[in-house]
Amino acid sequence: MHSPARIVLAAALSLLAAVPAAQAKDVPVCTYRIDNAFPHDTGAFTEGLLYDRGLLYESTGQKGDSRIVVRKLETLEPVREAEVDPSVFGEGLVDWKDQLISLTWRDGVGYRWDRATLKLLGTFRYEGEGWAMTRSGNTIYQSDGSASLRLRDPATMRQTGTLAVTADGKPVANLNELEWIDGEIWANVWMTDRIARIDPKTGKVTSWLDLAGLREQAGGVDVDAVLNGIAWDSAARRIFVTGKNWNQIFQITPLCTPAG
Repeated sequence: MHSPARIVLAAALSLLAAVPAAQAKDVPVCTYRIDNAFPHDTGAFTEGLLYDRGLLYESTGQKGDSRIVVRKLETLEPVREAEVDPSVFGEGLVDWKDQLISLTWRDGVGYRWDRATLKLLGTFRYEGEGWAMTRSGNTIYQSDGSASLRLRDPATMRQTGTLAVTADGKPVANLNELEWIDGEIWANVWMTDRIARIDPKTGKVTSWLDLAGLREQAGGVDVDAVLNGIAWDSAARRIFVTGKNWNQIFQITPLCTPAG
């Protein structure tokens, strides 16, 4: 999410500024170390991010500027690129077999793309808002801006369940971009500098990753230029994070005491 941030900014900040701070006293809070930095397109309103076999996959939002881009980390030049219907607001992205699957915000339509060519294979419909996705095996976890994740079957995109996300027994709303990392679901919390690390069995936040200061290093000065985008290089065990319209993607290492 999303361009209309200014419309709901006051409400979002009053809610979200309080929630993570209150939860932090019991849920461990990790800081971070920057290990490397790579270029990021400042025109990319990042919604979905994933990394696999040497390539970075990114979906972007905004009507008329939503697209799917495949490139290498070291350069902004796309290897492949596809435009999303300009009448919709593009959202999250996930891979499945030889496909990429993407969502839209409030349009209720999703897309299947050929992973190798980005040729559009088909569309599907779903209820509710679409924010972000990640996958473990044959289960897709999808955020919709609430404190619950929807579980979906990637073959049909039918909803198969829900996962309520809590910290110290309180719902964690505005879950945004997602990534599956070593058996955990990592989730950006919209309009904050924090990532929630979630136990997929219980929905409980096991620790917070506080990325305060990263946005300023990436030139994120606009109110909409929030932290959003987590990618995991499972082969080299690298974690990448970025934000909407940032000028860099950062490779980071969480620093947790106690370990989170």
